[in-house]
Amino acid sequence: MRTKVRKGEKGVTSELRINFTRRLLAWWARAARDLPWRRTRDPYRVLVSEFMLQQTQVSRVAQYYPRFLERFPDLETLARARPRAVREAWDGLGYYARASNLHALARVVSNDLDGTLPDHPEELIKLPGIGPYTAGAVASFAYEKPVPAIDTNVARVIRRVFFASRISHPASRQIWELTRTLIPTNGKRAWRFNQAIMELGALICVARKPRCPECPVRSVCKTGRAVSGAPVNSRLGTPRKRG
Repeated sequence: MRTKVRKGEKGVTSELRINFTRRLLAWWARAARDLPWRRTRDPYRVLVSEFMLQQTQVSRVAQYYPRFLERFPDLETLARARPRAVREAWDGLGYYARASNLHALARVVSNDLDGTLPDHPEELIKLPGIGPYTAGAVASFAYEKPVPAIDTNVARVIRRVFFASRISHPASRQIWELTRTLIPTNGKRAWRFNQAIMELGALICVARKPRCPECPVRSVCKTGRAVSGAPVNSRLGTPRKRG
């Protein structure tokens, strides 16, 4: 007798969620870009990278990130800096409110939190310049908390894979709730999952002209199936090799 598969948000089976996660992580293991902020779990360095990556291309951040850290190597140094010095170090990245917010955050953490950046999204979101995504990203990437980190790339992937683009608002409650069911409970796997799904949205499941034939989760993606006309493969297994 076959075991009945439990269903989660919007009828998404646990089997389908597991298959999606396995395929995603297998792809990440072979395709992940080597980016400097992925080599650290230091909360301050993760925080700086997340502020810089807001509305800025990865290639540009990769140039500014090491220079900024050389000038302000830790949170206390940044907290003591003059606003003009912070602005100068940020010059060229644009969206300068990010620099002001990062500086204000450093001062709040230094003065009110004994210099320790919180490790839970509920506390992080209270700080200047931090919204739901950044709170989840810092908690996951610095502290390996099993929490969602949903930016526009992640929302696009979730919407296309599980809802076939029916959800109009990328940060909807449904997307957040479903993503929570996908996050592995193990902190290290949660870190990899959040990095991997962002990478998928940035490199494959892009906003315009998504590269569906190259997608590692196409066989379990509602939008990908609609493009190919293939039935869903919700069984667990190894992704089919291209060749």
